[in-house]
Amino acid sequence: MPPSHRFVGSFASWAGWLRSPLLLMVCMLQDSRLTLWATKRIEKGVKKPQPEVLKIPAANGIIERDETPMEKEIAGLHRMEFQFSDIFYFCRKGFEAIVEDEVTQRFSSEELVSWNLLTRTNVNFHYISLRLTVVWVIGVIVRYCFLLPLRFTLAAIGITSMIVGTTLVGQLPNSSVKNYLSEVVHLTCSRILVRALSGTIHYHNRENKPQKGGICVANHTSPIDAIILTNDGCYAMVGQVHGGLMGVIQRATVKACPHVWFERSEIKDRHLVTKRLREHVADKSKLPILIFPEGTCINNTSVMMFKKGSFEIGGTIYPVAIKYDPQFGDAFWNSSKYNIVSYLLRIMTSWAIVCNVWYMPPMVRKEGEDAVQFANRVRSAIAHQGGLTELPWDGGLKRAKVKDSFKEEQQKNYSKMLVRNGSVGCLPTGTESD
Repeated sequence: MPPSHRFVGSFASWAGWLRSPLLLMVCMLQDSRLTLWATKRIEKGVKKPQPEVLKIPAANGIIERDETPMEKEIAGLHRMEFQFSDIFYFCRKGFEAIVEDEVTQRFSSEELVSWNLLTRTNVNFHYISLRLTVVWVIGVIVRYCFLLPLRFTLAAIGITSMIVGTTLVGQLPNSSVKNYLSEVVHLTCSRILVRALSGTIHYHNRENKPQKGGICVANHTSPIDAIILTNDGCYAMVGQVHGGLMGVIQRATVKACPHVWFERSEIKDRHLVTKRLREHVADKSKLPILIFPEGTCINNTSVMMFKKGSFEIGGTIYPVAIKYDPQFGDAFWNSSKYNIVSYLLRIMTSWAIVCNVWYMPPMVRKEGEDAVQFANRVRSAIAHQGGLTELPWDGGLKRAKVKDSFKEEQQKNYSKMLVRNGSVGCLPTGTESD
């Protein structure tokens, strides 16, 4: 083990006792009598019988979807020409999207199968039993009155150490000593912050860890994804310049480590961003770049479309899959519902943050493969490794409307199908078409 790692381990190990709530929680959750009893009590809280349609298990949610392609389904109705019955296909798809689309649900917390002593996931009840209420109240007291103050203190120590340490290291001239000290500071502070969350992280296939001069690409669930990864190695971050405390941290860390921060005006200039990233990757002595190509946080169940810009830079891509265990705490950040302060309060009052990180073999762009195809191939590999659902939709739909091009694509597909079937041009004699 490198000396820097031994130093980091000895410095942060004193905070490892914060994992004790996790060990207690594991014992409680592994005791099936408690979880089954709590879950049954929750289910009994709703006395009204549920509709039969909701008792049928659906793979994708509360409705069972038919994934038959449009051409096959409509072709089964007729062979040659347009019929008014074709609209039923589009009506059904529209109703399915209104009831439960496969995109919007990825921007809200995933529903748990059983109660984890954190929040009550069933909105149809308020009181179940005295015994269950006592257990929940004890959990609240432990999390808010005991764990929260300790975690807040530890987080303050980690952030202060990060700012002070990187500022001091940044005063040194560029040399191997500066790089060594920067690595020690980043690893130490990251591990203190992970302890502040009672984080338990399982790293797999460490032989595939990103190397210098490469690009680390990972799925994105939470702002703490970066801390989870830097707990096991240093990276050059890429992001937009912020204000407030985040801005102070950015200005301090960039002095000691070659992070790539952009102004808001530069973010819109794709060519300028690509140029700066290529210059970074070309220097094999610099740390690997850490990029989350989804561009937004997804709820730990899926991987959405990867932006192609990260795959136009060139170089070697090191895919990383991150999967959190929701039974100990919800790591997903719903930025539309919670600001960063509320989110940090939620995760710091959870039992623990438990996740698995898989380092995957490096991938390079194949001959004749464009950036979009390469991005899709990397996304598929990450989704398969992490057990996540792969979706082709843009994560920007969290705040933006569906582009007209998506609607036009469905219209074009239907038109092409009619042309192939020969319905176009088969109008009765004497009929004029607009």
